[in-house]
Amino acid sequence: MSPAPAVVVEKLTRRFGAVRAVDAVSFEVRTGELYGLVGPDGAGKTTLLRMLAGVLKPTDGDARVFGDSVARAPEAVKHDIAYMPQRFGLYADLTVSENLAFYADLYSVPTRERPARLERLFQFSNLGPFRDRLAGKLSGGMKQKLALSCALIHQPKLLLLDEPTFGVDPISRRDLWLIVHEMVEQGVTAIVSTAYMDEAERFDRVALLHQGTVLAIDAPAQLQQTMPGTVLVVETDSPRAARDALLGNPLARRVVLFGDAVHVTVASPNDAVELARALQAAGVPARRVAPVEASFEDVFIARLADRDGAVGIPA
Repeated sequence: MSPAPAVVVEKLTRRFGAVRAVDAVSFEVRTGELYGLVGPDGAGKTTLLRMLAGVLKPTDGDARVFGDSVARAPEAVKHDIAYMPQRFGLYADLTVSENLAFYADLYSVPTRERPARLERLFQFSNLGPFRDRLAGKLSGGMKQKLALSCALIHQPKLLLLDEPTFGVDPISRRDLWLIVHEMVEQGVTAIVSTAYMDEAERFDRVALLHQGTVLAIDAPAQLQQTMPGTVLVVETDSPRAARDALLGNPLARRVVLFGDAVHVTVASPNDAVELARALQAAGVPARRVAPVEASFEDVFIARLADRDGAVGIPA
């Protein structure tokens, strides 16, 4: 990857009335990097991407995309990017091929270059057999792959993808990530937002966002390794009762429902024995209390709890 940053964000802020959707966010994205904006709904991911795409003017601060200011020259930014919002503008009454041709016209792709580009897009999106199908007749996952192909038709230097795998079936989700990784391997820079914590490990680096602010920025593995304490998994027939019983325990730094189990952050793995005894005494026996590797959801909740001083996150 080139040492020169592709995107430089400096105290970027967007207010909607009294609400700060994005609050003085700063970070850099290296050229050729796959960068993640990770956070729940309402974290500011969409607003941030819209500002980087030059379609929403910042209230304060600025960002430079390959040297162009999104605040002062938003139109200049658009030449080098492909922005795929959550609701991409596909035309349901056009076929797959016709949608691609329309976006090739929109981006002024030279006629002589189109056949090779289209064939390549069909190849890695697996949409070739469906090129004559109406876009409105495609599955949700296929629509997302077509939307991404339309965004890539002009060979952009920067991809801005807003939750591209939201609501997509597992196979299409995998295919979408394969496309994104292939583009990054070819030198394209990508900034991708997601609310799925399990997708965080796909990125070179991530910015953890919550309510418009940055909780942390680093490589996913580094964030997991630097999380203090030990995470214990508590498996029981009554996970909510177990969570409630552990919330007041002095050994528990954080107590969070995690699917049908409970994750408890403690100082030492040796605390597992004492927690098991505490649950037994509370009438909520556990089948298993044991150390596990911290998930990225654990990391996010730990960062959020450290900021807010919370011990447990209700579910």
